[in-house]
Amino acid sequence: MAAVNDTDALETRVRTALTELGIADWEWISIDPQYGDTADFCAQYGYDLPHSANTIIVASKRGAAAYSACVVRACDRLDVNRCVRRLMGVSRASFASAEETQELTGMMIGGVTILALPDDLPVYADQRLLEMDYIILGAGSRSAKVKMPPRELGKLPGLEFIDGLSQPDG
Repeated sequence: MAAVNDTDALETRVRTALTELGIADWEWISIDPQYGDTADFCAQYGYDLPHSANTIIVASKRGAAAYSACVVRACDRLDVNRCVRRLMGVSRASFASAEETQELTGMMIGGVTILALPDDLPVYADQRLLEMDYIILGAGSRSAKVKMPPRELGKLPGLEFIDGLSQPDG
């Protein structure tokens, strides 16, 4: 997928995905793009970090190019070296670069969302997200976030909830 820099087009893609997936229980939060990064967003708008969920693109680092998307609480650390590498079936994996992420998803870091990703991208979500009453996700751009119950993620085709996808940070 070619990189898309049009904020309106990205946000429309995400809103369309919410509708097409039958996700009815969500709230759109418009924000100043300078607060698109999770910690900055939480500090500026009064949300706590555990309720924010980051969508992280992971890339293989050896052999054929392979990617996956992982969603974890912002206060947790994605287990790339064991869990994600095993799920992807690769010998080495790491966070995709900002350039790789934008090329693959059309989204900038700080706006990447599990919603409206390429259909062939494997998607994993940490099982512990389901313990939350709501989560805040990126909305495709740095200008918005989406608040929704994490159980709604189960409507995404191909998404797998994985126990141990992340570990508490610290």
